[in-house]
Amino acid sequence: MKIKLLLMGKTEEEYLRTGMQEYASRIMRYLPFEVIEIPALKNISSQSHEEHNAREAELIKKQVHPSDKVILLDERGKEMRSVEFAKFLNQQFMSGGKNLVFIVGGPFGFDPSMKNRADGILSLSRMTFSHQMVRLFFTEQLYRALSILRGESYHHE
Repeated sequence: MKIKLLLMGKTEEEYLRTGMQEYASRIMRYLPFEVIEIPALKNISSQSHEEHNAREAELIKKQVHPSDKVILLDERGKEMRSVEFAKFLNQQFMSGGKNLVFIVGGPFGFDPSMKNRADGILSLSRMTFSHQMVRLFFTEQLYRALSILRGESYHHE
């Protein structure tokens, strides 16, 4: 199984890119992992949030295969502790060879068509984080979950 992280727009801050690269290299010790940045839309001020999200959804769907298991990262999704997330990943690994695709949308969330396509919606916290910060937080949590599954000492509980 391969895990992909789809991001709407580029990661703007160097410290976020550096942190993500660190955790991505750790993740790749366990399994194939790919981060895909979809170029941000231009001229968004002339569009409603709904129009913007619909256009983003079109771009995102081009990166997702029909057999992929899609999980949206959204503040209104299901919350899990790190150990629960590790168990969730393990269930995905055991269920078969689909790629697992996590998606961080743009600043206005997701189009309803993406929510309909999703196999799940995950929240990293009840707090709201910028879609830029979520990239680093999720990458670290993915590494943490994989280290939990391996019984390594990164996570303390």
